[in-house]
Amino acid sequence: MKNYLPLLGLTLFISCQNDATTEVEVNQTTIGNHIERLASDEFLGRKPFTEGEVKTVNYLKEEFEKLGVLPGNGDSFFQEVPMVEIDGMPSKNMVISGKNGSFNLGHLKDFVATTSKAVTNVSLENSELVFAGYGIVAPEYGWNDYEGIDWKGKTAVVLINDPGFKSDDSTLFKGNEMTYYGRWTYKYEEAARQGAAGLIIIHDTEPASYGWNVVESGWSGAKLIIESDLPLLDVESWISAESTTKLFDASAMKGQDYKTLAHNKDFSPIPLDLNVSVSIENKIKKDVSKNVVALIPGTERKDEYIIYSAHWDHFGVGKAIDGDSIYNGAIDNASGVAGLLAIAEAFKKTNATKRSIVLLAVTGEEQGLLGSAYYAENPIFNPKKTIANINVDALASPGKMKDLTITGYGQSEMDEYAEEAALKQNRYIIPDPDAEKGYFFRSDHFNFAKIGIPALYASGSYEGFDVSIEDIKKFKDDYIKNKYHQPSDEYNAETTELSGVQQDLQLFFNVGLKLGNKDYFPKWYDGSEFKAARE
Repeated sequence: MKNYLPLLGLTLFISCQNDATTEVEVNQTTIGNHIERLASDEFLGRKPFTEGEVKTVNYLKEEFEKLGVLPGNGDSFFQEVPMVEIDGMPSKNMVISGKNGSFNLGHLKDFVATTSKAVTNVSLENSELVFAGYGIVAPEYGWNDYEGIDWKGKTAVVLINDPGFKSDDSTLFKGNEMTYYGRWTYKYEEAARQGAAGLIIIHDTEPASYGWNVVESGWSGAKLIIESDLPLLDVESWISAESTTKLFDASAMKGQDYKTLAHNKDFSPIPLDLNVSVSIENKIKKDVSKNVVALIPGTERKDEYIIYSAHWDHFGVGKAIDGDSIYNGAIDNASGVAGLLAIAEAFKKTNATKRSIVLLAVTGEEQGLLGSAYYAENPIFNPKKTIANINVDALASPGKMKDLTITGYGQSEMDEYAEEAALKQNRYIIPDPDAEKGYFFRSDHFNFAKIGIPALYASGSYEGFDVSIEDIKKFKDDYIKNKYHQPSDEYNAETTELSGVQQDLQLFFNVGLKLGNKDYFPKWYDGSEFKAARE
């Protein structure tokens, strides 16, 4: 992979001789202490609308106050985020019926079902099932999987990811790199826009990038939403791979390769000659969650801001696995929140930057990037004066890393700032090798990008100085399989290696320090879908 170095001719018109320099290090002990505390059972998995939220946001407020960091929202450290909690109980079975009889899919084992409608009951009653390929309407690609059918009252069945996945065709969407059209959030949004009553996403581990266990835990229990005037489905659901086989074997498409059909640009929706019935009873609770916002004012250009973000929330107390029901979220994302506090501590030890530094810990990321979405719609700091976002999410590595992997590489000049900082750590940068998993759309930087703010989302994740590429891959695979969104994502001070986490946070601090003392605004590259929002 070293042929990636350098990937970019540094074109920032800056010189090392004129850079602000600092001997300040982001403190590794600070990082570990905060991860250990935030990922302890005391914080009950840090779920919004619970005692865990109260403990978490108050802890962050108190720690920022100890550092001498100012409130970021006027005289408050909090930005209130009104949400609705929908605690849905689906029917025991999802019933699939057709001319040859019916069969049941069992809740959690075979299907999950939720709704974003804040009403006490929703249901699909013998709703006609129609296979809609990837469920995408993308005029720029000449693609419309919904065309030719009146979708009122019907339920679409769609594949996860987008047609470029594993296609070996770089001209098909973005090839193996997932576009937003591949995300489950988009698929629910588009089906609702089309007027469908429901949507069933077919789970497939490789294109989804996570197993059925993640769907089972992530789409069961209470769900948080931000109320909106946008169209909504009655039922949003997933079915397992085994259930998908059963469904298509009972349908009018029996024996057909539905995945190959969906790759065709001329694909048209195919009625399955099956109906679906399922219901959800909801308990509705309206409440206010909180983003936590802290500010270190600049010395000269106080109205220009660099925002560091990390989500403080996780899944709280849920389904017990191996006797443990607290989803502690040590890596995801006590690591990121600890990183904000450690970066704030480092900035307080430097001479103040010319621009202001914002530390933003957001709520509701695990429920669909809700806290950052609310901030993007209700920004405290002028987006046109916000220089950049540096997002910190799920940092973990078994040692110091040679690489800095940039998710969303090629979008903006933030790549160049990251590369310069990486070179000073004797590291090289690479694009995300798992771009097909759509990580660019799965963390809070995405909402900053949507309003035109250049964003950096990166970490060392490919090759270690003392750990091989193969062992790094095993480390990552073990996390995804055994810890991601599971109660086992816990912190052990004796066995958890933090040198790579500290290394990444040091790089993020160094990038912010450079930007904080410049008058340059990083730009989106030509071809980025976010450039227009900035301009």
